[in-house]
Amino acid sequence: MGEKRIVYMDHSATTYTKKEVLEAMIPYYSEHFGNPSSIYSIAGDSRKAIDAARAQVAKALGADTDEIYFTSGGTESDNWAIKGVAFANRKKGNHIITSAIEHHAVLHTCKYLEKEGFTVTYLPVDRYGMIDPADLEKAITEKTILVSVMFANNEIGTIEPIAELGAVAHNHKVYFHTDAVQVIGNVQVDVKAQNIDMLSLSAHKFYGPKGIGALYIKKGVKIDNLIHGGGQERKRRAGTENIAGIVGLGKAIELATADIDGHNRRIQGMRDRLLQGILAKIPGAYLNGHKEKRLPGNINVSFEFIEGESMLLWLDDEGICASTGSACTSGSLEPSHVLLATGLPVEISHGSLRLTLGDINTEQDVDFVLEVLPKVVSRLRDMSPLYHKSGKEGGCDVQ
Repeated sequence: MGEKRIVYMDHSATTYTKKEVLEAMIPYYSEHFGNPSSIYSIAGDSRKAIDAARAQVAKALGADTDEIYFTSGGTESDNWAIKGVAFANRKKGNHIITSAIEHHAVLHTCKYLEKEGFTVTYLPVDRYGMIDPADLEKAITEKTILVSVMFANNEIGTIEPIAELGAVAHNHKVYFHTDAVQVIGNVQVDVKAQNIDMLSLSAHKFYGPKGIGALYIKKGVKIDNLIHGGGQERKRRAGTENIAGIVGLGKAIELATADIDGHNRRIQGMRDRLLQGILAKIPGAYLNGHKEKRLPGNINVSFEFIEGESMLLWLDDEGICASTGSACTSGSLEPSHVLLATGLPVEISHGSLRLTLGDINTEQDVDFVLEVLPKVVSRLRDMSPLYHKSGKEGGCDVQ
């Protein structure tokens, strides 16, 4: 018996660390280990490496180097942007606007701030997960101090009209933050042209190491510190720098943004073939999210009369790694808040599957999923009393 085939299609949850990234990191665990805050020469090597990585991130975002601050990842960056602006500007106002489909790093931060006396408006989305800039315009009041809307949704892949939303916020002299964790390497980012004041990112979403991220803060933004202690990150984010992680993030973002168009052509081609095959082979399958304005590797489909967790277990038994939505909530039996916000019924939301393709995938992987998935759905439906009551038996004919 040969080794079990593994097909990884959960790149929105995390990616592997590329060889070039790991090779760039290794010297900073052993040779160049000096604390950047010290004054001797090996500490200088560490400082230079951090400066170089900061420049790499700034270039990828269209930002200035002194507008980039390293963090532990996307969650910290989101918390810093939202809490930092909220507490620094509460004398001006106490109103924050976000969307109903944000990552929990944003939603739970906003819920916390509601307990601290802030008011939060959660913008609705249409059936495709799209936010209407007109709804933002209506929601802004004289007390609004921050708008935080994700660049692209981690579950359904919908890409939001960020430049337009940012313009609305700026017309009212309101700060605009975006959680861009999913878009680095998939969408062209230009923080100046897209009216972005703060942007969160995380290296492990674009083939870098885990535990390292960054927050872009535009010059002039009034924001409190989240972490207090030493004077690292120009006295804005205390704690000894994760030098190897920072170097890895810099290298990863350089690689990820070197040829976004070429990357998208390859990944989107596989995604489209996989999606067309799923919809053709499996009756009662529905695409979630926007058909065109979506991340190149994202497929989110719902199946009638299927329970998503069971589907994941059966797929895993066949060697296919997928998810039902956000990795941060994969242990929850609650239906996706994102799918519910788009108007999808609870019973269909429970039958969702997210397949996210990346650099590791091949056309053979697509063939394998198209061979296995229809059989899994068919078997699960055969076990479903609701499916038999529906009178739709026989619609998924696979051998």
